[in-house]
Amino acid sequence: MRQVFLLVRRELGAYLNTTWGWSILTFVLLIDGLLFNAFAMGGKQKYSADVLTEFFYFSSGTTMIAGILLTMRLLAEERQTGTIVILQTAPISESQVVLGKFLGAWSFLTLITALTAFMPALIFVHGKLSIGQILAGYLGLLLLGAATVAIGTFGSALARNQLLAAVLGGGMLVIMLLGWMLGQVTEPPVSEIFSYVALWDRHFQPFQEGRINTEGIVFYLSITLGFLLLATRTLQMRRWR
Repeated sequence: MRQVFLLVRRELGAYLNTTWGWSILTFVLLIDGLLFNAFAMGGKQKYSADVLTEFFYFSSGTTMIAGILLTMRLLAEERQTGTIVILQTAPISESQVVLGKFLGAWSFLTLITALTAFMPALIFVHGKLSIGQILAGYLGLLLLGAATVAIGTFGSALARNQLLAAVLGGGMLVIMLLGWMLGQVTEPPVSEIFSYVALWDRHFQPFQEGRINTEGIVFYLSITLGFLLLATRTLQMRRWR
């Protein structure tokens, strides 16, 4: 685990010591802040719970975008600059490389998510909120973020440069998001399958409404583990070429 910890620290340092990491952090906080004021707090009067639901709604979008942007450099940059050779010859397995990279990106995304907590806190100024809804919503954001980071890590493992990694990761993310649409235009039991594999609609909405969805937890953890295994397998295949 020492090697994994060192990779996590290295990735966190890369985000905190470069303009790329700070740019993503600024982007998320700025967009969330603008949307929060324009749609959640602005307009007609709403119940505090509805304001919080809208906050988690648009925060889920910025979380997914940030997840792809953070992961586009994880493995693709190593291959682009040639430093992947160092990782391949070091006494560290492919699974440890993938896990360390994933945890580094997800930890930074968790930091960004935590910094948005002042927005729900503003609702307390004029209304009342359930702490349970806040905790459930943030749990959903962290799980959705973990799944997105895992998808992006797999895309970065496939790509030879960062731009291609962003395209691959973003493409896979969009395909999984559109599952709910396919579920609406197909017949059971196929529609149920599409509805279940949709990354956002069925699984995230309970969290944003303040309900901890066991099915959603299992789904997001399964997606995260599955794509991390795919990324590990991709690195193993490239090593033996």
